[in-house]
Amino acid sequence: MGKDEAIEYLTEDEALKLVATVPVGRVVYSRFAMPAVHLVNFRLDGQDVVFKTRKGAKFAAAVADTVVAFEVDEFDQDTRSGWTVTLTGRSKLVTSKAEQERLARLGVDPWIPDREYFIKVRTQVIAGRRIRPHELVGHDVDADGFAGA
Repeated sequence: MGKDEAIEYLTEDEALKLVATVPVGRVVYSRFAMPAVHLVNFRLDGQDVVFKTRKGAKFAAAVADTVVAFEVDEFDQDTRSGWTVTLTGRSKLVTSKAEQERLARLGVDPWIPDREYFIKVRTQVIAGRRIRPHELVGHDVDADGFAGA
């Protein structure tokens, strides 16, 4: 299999920097033995994902101490380029009052009111890749996706 010049695999540091630039991601977990996906706004706490929720499906997944994936991306339809990062780890309901107060200072501000439970995904695996704009394939591209001279 040949090298695909359009795809660049990101380092963990590069991936985390990109994740921190967007406000919304997708929590992917198992519900009734089927894949489920929910959009949430979030913040990073180091390399861990933090979001707030209410009692319900995400809450149940967190309480069960399950492995979840958290996906974040950005794309440009005109250039058919973008990036995607997936953080995988165990989700946990944050029960410590001190930890809840610390996480509240991160500024997790749910778009839907009455989200009072902090969920933290303790990241164990970080995987990311960038798809370069078609016109840049085969050229040197810097970390921001721009072609060099």
